[in-house]
Amino acid sequence: MTATGKLGGRVALVTGALRGIGLACAERFIAEDAAVILTDRDRPDDPLVQATLERLGPTASYLKLDVTLEEDWAAAQEAVATRLGRLDILVNNAGTDMVGPVDTLSLADWRRLMSINVDGVFLGVRTFTGLLAEGGKTTPAGSSIVNVSSIMGLVGYAETSAYNASKGAVRLFTKAVAIEFAQARKPIRVNSVHPGFVRTPLLDAGMQRWANEGKAESAQALIDALDQATPIGRIARPEEIAAAIFFLASDDASYITGSELVVDGGWTAQ
Repeated sequence: MTATGKLGGRVALVTGALRGIGLACAERFIAEDAAVILTDRDRPDDPLVQATLERLGPTASYLKLDVTLEEDWAAAQEAVATRLGRLDILVNNAGTDMVGPVDTLSLADWRRLMSINVDGVFLGVRTFTGLLAEGGKTTPAGSSIVNVSSIMGLVGYAETSAYNASKGAVRLFTKAVAIEFAQARKPIRVNSVHPGFVRTPLLDAGMQRWANEGKAESAQALIDALDQATPIGRIARPEEIAAAIFFLASDDASYITGSELVVDGGWTAQ
């Protein structure tokens, strides 16, 4: 059967791909005929992994990857090169959050957040630059790296200073690497996506934690408040962020590098 999607013949790797935005990206890329390597920290024999692969079909595969570990990235690079021989798209999506007044945050928790949200992006880009550059020579718009930042990487917000700092780092790292690759004529475009509030398991867990701390009657009450505070009238669905990431990964974004795409329902326009 001839591929009809915009990513036919391409290979994509997505971190944090078993849930939320990462899973939505994998689903969209597969719908566009890409082969997708999903990565996450779950074991390959975990029922969730098996069920996800069965649902996504034969063009999906899985690698266990802790984005904070160099050795895991090295193993992933070897596996991708051996099994598929190329990489065209890298989505650095894996991340975590941390909230609280700055004077209550521990250094250990700060460093853990940075290791996932910042080190993980750096390691992904560094590890796969060579394979992406080779793949980029064979496609019209080159290869694509999409780093998932946040609106919190653009504006400050009370009691999220660590998360703000990490996502701001992703934003500027993205721009610096984009210019570095462009000046070196490496055929890799690098952009960041900045979601607003998105209905993901991570957001649900955060809302429940705040409810447990007595900051609202329930997690749903907090989500309802976010809906009302967003100009468009609701928070995002994961597939809406995945659509923006797909655009940047596709040849339609051939002249876009070093840019930040804000997908927040108007939140930061207020």
